[in-house]
Amino acid sequence: MSKGIDESWYVRPPDCPAQDSAGGVVVRREGEHVLVSLSTQDGYHSYVLPKGHVDPGEDLLQAAIREIEEEAGFTHLLMLAELGCCERFDYHKTCWKRTHYFLFLTDQISVQPTDFDRHAPPEWFSLDDHPALFWPEQQELLEHNRDLIRSRVMAAALL
Repeated sequence: MSKGIDESWYVRPPDCPAQDSAGGVVVRREGEHVLVSLSTQDGYHSYVLPKGHVDPGEDLLQAAIREIEEEAGFTHLLMLAELGCCERFDYHKTCWKRTHYFLFLTDQISVQPTDFDRHAPPEWFSLDDHPALFWPEQQELLEHNRDLIRSRVMAAALL
């Protein structure tokens, strides 16, 4: 597990309030390769997937798209699949987060987050060979969905 992140982050106490979040895995195709976008954020020691809270009036997909633009800068997104929900404590261990992840295809390469004070521009890595992510459940999400991601990207590229 990531430095400082142990199993205790994934055990919800009975009195802990819960909050839904949404985010995404942003990918693009380069020839026969699938590349995944990973970001860095203040306070984290390695890469993360963009995600965050759901604003009033937003559904999960709308929140994911907004968070991706704020934290990574992507605005041209095609939703390809729902990837599932991951649960854990928030960074301060004050709230239980249920984060719903979506798979997005983009044709953008160089982008700037709109929340540039807290987020650096994302970097591209091979889906098969990328650095470890800060949050173990995000790492597991990518590993568990690798074949689905690849097949959806290759199918979408044929359209």
